[in-house]
Amino acid sequence: MITSETARNVLNFILFQIGWFNCVVYPDLIGPLVVVAFLVIHFVLVSQKRFTELQFIGLGVLVGSLLDGLWLNTGILSDGSTGDGLRVTPPWLVAIWAIFMTTLSHSLNWISRKTLLAFMFAPIAGPFAYWSASKLGDVALPDLPLSLAALALGWLLVFPLLLFARNHLV
Repeated sequence: MITSETARNVLNFILFQIGWFNCVVYPDLIGPLVVVAFLVIHFVLVSQKRFTELQFIGLGVLVGSLLDGLWLNTGILSDGSTGDGLRVTPPWLVAIWAIFMTTLSHSLNWISRKTLLAFMFAPIAGPFAYWSASKLGDVALPDLPLSLAALALGWLLVFPLLLFARNHLV
């Protein structure tokens, strides 16, 4: 385990960035597998409260996957899949939620102490991540203004709630 908080935060930030990029560019199998490997590294080297952080990550993965599933099923997001049935969130998006959740206890921990900033940051940064992914990978924003507005609203609601949950779990 790394003893320096700064070193843990830097490693957490790097793992998140590389994990996000791999999931977006290699969504089929490599991206999610890279994230699984990074989660193991995270729990060995970074995490200080492994069990409670695992619970928190599980909660965030559930909430985020449901939100992405809602967006996929309403046409806010498109991952190129076809069919008339209910669409589930693809593994690469689930993996992004898992690796993102690690940042809320480490490299993005500072934002939990600045509530107003969390409300300002979320509706910009969340949609920006999806827009960036749409330029690099398998996700699309079919109606850009509507998609960005819906993503902003979703992140405005979910991000502060996740921070609240983190403050009570981790």
